[in-house]
Amino acid sequence: MIERPLRDDAPLLDAYLSALDEDRFDFIIPGHKRRAGLLDEGLGRVVDADVPLYGGLDTIKQSVGTLHEAERRAAAYYDADWCRFSTGGSTHTNQALALALGRPGDVVIVARSLHRSMLLGLVLADFRPVWLPTQLDAESGLPVGVATEDVATALRLNPRAAALILTEPGYLGTTSDVATISELAHRYDVPVIVDQAWGAHFGAHPDLPRHALAYGADALVTSTHKLLVGYSQASVVAARTERLNVDRLNRGFDATQTTSPAGAILASSDAARALLETRGVELIGRVLSLVRAARERLRTEVPGLVIPDELSFPVGRFDPTRLILQLAPIGADGVVVERHLLKQHVSLESADRDTLLPIITVTDTDESLTALLDRLVPVLNDAVGTPRRRSTALSWLVNPVQSLSPREAFFAPRERVDAAEAVGRVSAELVAPYPPGVPVLAPGEVVTRELLDGLLDAARSGVRIAYAADPTLSTIEVVA
Repeated sequence: MIERPLRDDAPLLDAYLSALDEDRFDFIIPGHKRRAGLLDEGLGRVVDADVPLYGGLDTIKQSVGTLHEAERRAAAYYDADWCRFSTGGSTHTNQALALALGRPGDVVIVARSLHRSMLLGLVLADFRPVWLPTQLDAESGLPVGVATEDVATALRLNPRAAALILTEPGYLGTTSDVATISELAHRYDVPVIVDQAWGAHFGAHPDLPRHALAYGADALVTSTHKLLVGYSQASVVAARTERLNVDRLNRGFDATQTTSPAGAILASSDAARALLETRGVELIGRVLSLVRAARERLRTEVPGLVIPDELSFPVGRFDPTRLILQLAPIGADGVVVERHLLKQHVSLESADRDTLLPIITVTDTDESLTALLDRLVPVLNDAVGTPRRRSTALSWLVNPVQSLSPREAFFAPRERVDAAEAVGRVSAELVAPYPPGVPVLAPGEVVTRELLDGLLDAARSGVRIAYAADPTLSTIEVVA
């Protein structure tokens, strides 16, 4: 039930809706002026609700300060000193943080589960990564963040690192011990940067992990469009400035931000924050109830299906809104299951041979979950085969051999060779199974037989290979 209008607590949302309601005579960009429907009805449906920040949510000179007020409220929500809203997704905000750290050539300690956006941030900033391996849960084979012991070793060997960069939660909802890791890093005065793109809801309900700043991190990035209500490309970055410089943060953000930000994206981040602040416990509580009911039904109606939950991991180290289905114990192939579901107009966030991941959010209902399960359960039961051992996705097994820095390899002369001839050469490109978009090969790393075979197996199983110049992996680009 909707109570008072959300716009009362979200200044950007209020400005956006006011702009839609007003009769305006705009002689500014964008060129459609919200009247493209006069030229073509279908085109008008796409663009005529587009209100810009400049001359839309605020004056061209930003004299009202609408965006500043919305960012101030978000900073207060995260107990941060600095906050910015992005229309370029967490790709932009990750790279903005990279540009706010250290100097070219500095070492950064980085979780290998990083998203490609942060790896390319290392290219932009010319950092040399010291990789932290992904820790695996022995029972489920799922990634569970980075080990505190590995962080302690990396800090001891690199006490002047420009930053420690983590991805929390990981793609499958598990987290490291961020509080302990932050404390370790701060003993060396090393700032902790957290890509929390998949955890915009963290801290909004007592059954969830807290957000990264509450655990002591110095900065976080989060995508309000993933599990909340943000428009696609909506992202927020928030930081504390004891170890980070405000001027560098602003320069890093502005260097890679568009100068024509879309009002709808900004307003949706503002609305997402307001929803969490005013109704977070209620909304997340409903998501938790839906996911728990879905787990119970699936365990009952698909015997043998393994569905990890918060009891499968240490306290506070798993996002209980995640519905992860592990198929190896029932012998089903997730890629085949996905094909059957797509024919019924059901799409899942992720599907590989062993794992399915439907994303449940604050807009889901009993009806939407029932629609999913009514289609999923029969497909799963029809797909049951010979049980097999649970395996771990290649993305979590990478132990890279670094030959050049990411930036050196990115700009190096390159050549394309047959895949078999690439073994032992230095990769000039980024190659990742998608989802989750975690690099298996990155610029500057040696192409090993193990990684190449793993990528080829993933491609043959039906997983999309992203970012490679040749997605079939018949050829690979290497440093010449």
